[in-house]
Amino acid sequence: MHFRPDSATMRTTVAAIVIFAALTAYYVYIPLPNTVSEPWKLMLLDATFRGVQDMCHLVQQLGLGHHLKVLNFVITAFDMLAPQSSEIVNVTDTTFDGVQVRVFEPKRKLSRELRRSIIYIHGGGWALGSARMRSYDHLCRKMTNVMNAVLVSIEYRLVPEAHFPEQINDVYSATRYFLQPEILSQYSVDPNRIAVSGDSAGGNLAAAVCQQLVQDRTVTTQLKLQALIYPVLQAFDFNTPSYQQNMATPILYKQVMARFWLEYLNGDPRFVQAMLVNNHTASDQSQLTYIRDRLNWTALLPLSFRKNFKPVVQIMGNPQVIKELPALLDSRAAPLIADKKILQLLPRAYILTCELDILRDDGIMYAKRLEDAGIEVTLDHYEDGFHGAMIFALPPTNFDVGNKIMNNYINWLDKNL
Repeated sequence: MHFRPDSATMRTTVAAIVIFAALTAYYVYIPLPNTVSEPWKLMLLDATFRGVQDMCHLVQQLGLGHHLKVLNFVITAFDMLAPQSSEIVNVTDTTFDGVQVRVFEPKRKLSRELRRSIIYIHGGGWALGSARMRSYDHLCRKMTNVMNAVLVSIEYRLVPEAHFPEQINDVYSATRYFLQPEILSQYSVDPNRIAVSGDSAGGNLAAAVCQQLVQDRTVTTQLKLQALIYPVLQAFDFNTPSYQQNMATPILYKQVMARFWLEYLNGDPRFVQAMLVNNHTASDQSQLTYIRDRLNWTALLPLSFRKNFKPVVQIMGNPQVIKELPALLDSRAAPLIADKKILQLLPRAYILTCELDILRDDGIMYAKRLEDAGIEVTLDHYEDGFHGAMIFALPPTNFDVGNKIMNNYINWLDKNL
């Protein structure tokens, strides 16, 4: 005997499916520029990430844990890899001056004795990610194999257990330790062919490490290159042209970035709205004049990036933000505001930016400030790139632009290091 639903049941079922599909489409669909090559894949990735974020905020509201800690658990829980060596790469987990690192060493024999090396710092808003994640493990293995180089991937402490300056202190301690002549000798690394690199918040930490190293007279080995992948470099102006253009473009939204900054600096989350409209850096705060001069994007950005956007400068603002968060004006947190005298000492730079990224102008402005300081810079810009694209190079979240970025980045390092 077969059950045949009556017409009323069928209509209800169809209506429920239509409503569910409409709600799903409403949540998933967002208008994207026509330069995005795989728009629906990006929409689905973004919707998934937003859904997980919403769930994590609910967990925090229920008093069950900090939303970023829960989010990082969700992101990394099924993506962490043990230090598994292969026929071509030897992988080990160890500590450098008390900081956890993952070291990738090529097994291929060299005609010369010493190898090149890259110190890599993962991204994630100073709160997410890990050197042991599949995406970063894949990146470092690939770099090690292609370049026959020693990779040191730093596992620095994260928000909410650590706040500025603990992340930069971890990275700097591990870097200084590795640069000791006896440690470089242990790993057969050429002291004249070492680079530091990182993506997003990792790019921020890489830039800060470079600036600290050139001021540290106790360090005898200096870096040859710095390679910054869509770095976040300042929290002074949340209304640069790229912030205005991409405020609603996945996967990094303007408000999310402001919240990452406040978490990193251990600030009051109620400051978000003030920062989003630049109330924290209003023109009535005369002590900020020198910073404004260094971050004048009307002078630092080419017209093709300025477009028709106008600066957002408040006449009267909220001085309490800067008063409670002086780290906003600390170049260790915001490398873009560093003094020109420091920039003049830095190594050659590679800076990668994406058009569909609120942080695009941070990288472009830093490239211009470095060039003005006499530093050779390669600016590699991707019209179809979005924030985080490079780490999305593995199924099921692989993007063509992510693979293109990764390959070009590695090729540049291979030719110049």
